[in-house]
Amino acid sequence: MAVQQKQWGTTPSISWSPPTDKENLQNVELIEELKRQGQYEAQTETTKKQALLGQLQNAAVQFVKHVCRKNRLPQSIIDTAGGKIFTYGSYRLGAYAPGSDIDTLVVAPRHVTREDFFEHMPSILEQMLPAGAIEDMKPVPEAFVPIIKLVISGIDIDLNFTRLTLSSVPIDLDIKDTNLLRGLDERELRALNGPRVADELVQLVPHTTTFRTALRAIKLWAQRRAVYGNIVGFPGGVAWGMLVARVCQLYPQATGSVIVMKFFSIISQWRWPQPILLKESEDHPIQARVWNPKIYPTDKYHLMPIITPAYPAMCATHNIGPTTKRIIVEELLRAQDKTNLISFGKLQWRDLFTKHTYFTQDYRYYLSVISGSISKDAQASWSGFIESRVRLLVQSLEGQGSIEIARLFNKGFAREHRCRDEDEIDAVMHGSVQYQATNVKTETTDNIKDPIHNAVAQGGADAASVTNGNGEPVAHGSQPLEFYTTTYYIGIELAQDSAKKLDVSDQSKEWKDNQCRSTNYQEGRNYLSIAATRSYDLPLDVFAPGEERPTKAKKKPTAKKALVPGQKRSRDVSGME
Repeated sequence: MAVQQKQWGTTPSISWSPPTDKENLQNVELIEELKRQGQYEAQTETTKKQALLGQLQNAAVQFVKHVCRKNRLPQSIIDTAGGKIFTYGSYRLGAYAPGSDIDTLVVAPRHVTREDFFEHMPSILEQMLPAGAIEDMKPVPEAFVPIIKLVISGIDIDLNFTRLTLSSVPIDLDIKDTNLLRGLDERELRALNGPRVADELVQLVPHTTTFRTALRAIKLWAQRRAVYGNIVGFPGGVAWGMLVARVCQLYPQATGSVIVMKFFSIISQWRWPQPILLKESEDHPIQARVWNPKIYPTDKYHLMPIITPAYPAMCATHNIGPTTKRIIVEELLRAQDKTNLISFGKLQWRDLFTKHTYFTQDYRYYLSVISGSISKDAQASWSGFIESRVRLLVQSLEGQGSIEIARLFNKGFAREHRCRDEDEIDAVMHGSVQYQATNVKTETTDNIKDPIHNAVAQGGADAASVTNGNGEPVAHGSQPLEFYTTTYYIGIELAQDSAKKLDVSDQSKEWKDNQCRSTNYQEGRNYLSIAATRSYDLPLDVFAPGEERPTKAKKKPTAKKALVPGQKRSRDVSGME
């Protein structure tokens, strides 16, 4: 009698075949390439992180006890109150690169509040950790997801907080227990969702080692091809993880290399908007809102729904629009072609991870969305808000019949300038780098990891209460004032039958006016502009070492085409020729 195989996921597996010798060899080659690409950290660093998490666990318990004592609770409650640290994100999934931060959540009993967390946890950490270990600490209590951002002994830690309705949080608490969600408010539910999803995800795959190898490869590929980042309309790390997990469920015995190859062939052909589900949806008495397009009209508009496995099920990819969906599918198909050649030995794994050509080849025209502020703190909040809203501009441009593709690059470029007056600030806000500080390197927003920027970007309009920073400009004696900008680039491909000149002034003005009417904007402190940029005029700092900026094609002399009346070529965008 045949032994019945366990079903992983919502459908039977496609194949239970064990790996061949060739597939095992390809898996070894994939892991070696990932190591060459710097996707595995040294064991000493892993041990260091594990030790730090142990210290944070001790600090969490002491923090809970401290609040209990402050509230004069009985000793019996203090002794059993507990407190627990959970990890989530890439660290919990086990697919993180060296230097990645660790997302952590402090779970406390009901008598400990969010206000207690921000009032007492910083001092507890300073007392409990070795002297000098805390290199930086920035609490952001007003954020969409309240957070304390830490750098401890060179390790970035995002420390969130939630409380349960329990009187005690034991060390062996099972966070997957749905009954823990009773009586929680929206913020508390949102905070718990991170570790609950990560824990479910790890347990819904047949082999975690295979899953982690494949996920490292897919994340590296997505980052190299610039199709990574939930805020700007691409899948984030957890969403890519759920896609990989679904393929693992379909091939339970496969190696990581086979999962990667099957990933591109399956996901590129997926019949969207059919959702990706790792398990059947759950019902529960707490009646939280669960993703269901049959009940909620807005869920019908999700183009590539990838649904979280933990209750309450949510769509992790609601920000994906028509253009980003098209780009993702094109990149999946391109990768499928490459992995097919890899399987036949005609390409190597490194060929899968070649970098995008967004700035060097893909587009002739770009829109530069430039946010600026007179102080670094003000810019952190303002640029985060603009990052959360710029995809709405892309959606508006997608409705322009003359535009075939409007693709937002998935990172912003943060620059520092020295300006003497408003005229120089105006020039900077229209794309000039003439006044850029020569001693300050341009950074992309993913590398800065500013907690204010990230908090506002994740919360969008809901993050209006986050401080907009110090409004006083910084000067150095008689030297020019410091001025900060963050630029997001939108690559534009015109439709083949479009006119020679494209006017997007109406869409640009409407979007800009909407942002400047928000409570996040403060006149005289924040600035916003949209400028048209040719590929050969892009700033050099958007190109990586070894890349060359496109050059202007030489043409025979012709009469200049007119711009839209009343607009200067170097000012806010109106037309592209």
